[in-house]
Amino acid sequence: MATIWQELEKRILVLDGAMGTMLQQYKFTEEDFRGDRFKDYKLPLQGNNDLLSITQPQAIKDIHAKYFEAGADIVETNTFSGTTIAMADYELEELVYELNFQSAKIAKEIATEFTLKEPHKPRFVAGSIGPTNRTASLSPDVNRPEYRAITFDELRIAYKQQVEALIEGGVDLLLVETIFDTLNAKAALFAIDEVKEERAIDIPVMVSGTITDASGRTLSGQTVEAFLVSISHIPLLSVGFNCALGADQLKPYLKRLSKETDFFTSAHPNAGLPNAFGEYDQTPEQMQALIKEYLEDNLVNIIGGCCGTNPEHIKLITEVASLYKPRKIKVEVV
Repeated sequence: MATIWQELEKRILVLDGAMGTMLQQYKFTEEDFRGDRFKDYKLPLQGNNDLLSITQPQAIKDIHAKYFEAGADIVETNTFSGTTIAMADYELEELVYELNFQSAKIAKEIATEFTLKEPHKPRFVAGSIGPTNRTASLSPDVNRPEYRAITFDELRIAYKQQVEALIEGGVDLLLVETIFDTLNAKAALFAIDEVKEERAIDIPVMVSGTITDASGRTLSGQTVEAFLVSISHIPLLSVGFNCALGADQLKPYLKRLSKETDFFTSAHPNAGLPNAFGEYDQTPEQMQALIKEYLEDNLVNIIGGCCGTNPEHIKLITEVASLYKPRKIKVEVV
């Protein structure tokens, strides 16, 4: 089977859209989140989307299939909060291995089906590794600026467990995404390196940061260039940005990143900015027009959608992406 590196040389690859946006349409109740297995669980579980890979696997399969049908080349596993750190909110730390393994297995099953149907367009699964709900760089207590809610080592251990389960579940690559604190990301990358070394494997790694507002910085205060320098010591498949901003607001930062890096670049912006109710109004047609500008300016190798995007957005992004050549990267001659 073709590798993702080979496919990226040929064309712009399309990443899927939002998992959460799609799950909201199901209007799952507390009972749905619990399923039979967690019927009598002591804490409320509604909102724990990662758990649905165990209690509502068919819904997760259907969402992956819809994104592949829309033209996506890569789907992300339903594991954005799949660490012991994030699962501690539900006291489900012991479930972390199973959550990641099952999510990877489900996505891989669907990817394999589509690849067999369309061998000219191989499908890939990215193991989604979210930022956790704690930050290693900032204090959550304004009165104690020196305090940290988590250590680098605690993050490394949690990420390592997630990475091992995702790999054993069958992912093709790993996506460290929605990075608001680069120190958290460095812990994830360190854990990935450990697993690669221990298992003597080489798995492609995507890194995607988040510019949180018009300051053009991550939450932990880094500029585009500083973020890039912080993670460029690792051989990555791609580096890019996702979430927080819509495609138009994200473009200037993506432009700077694209100019400075020799990695492949990725972007999966939101469907615009949220309205007063926290919903995303940008239509697939509006988003397609903005993404077209990325392609005209030769900014990306991988393009997809984040919050508020659905298969219709991905369908139109796929259509426009097929008309453009991928951004060329400089290959160092040794």
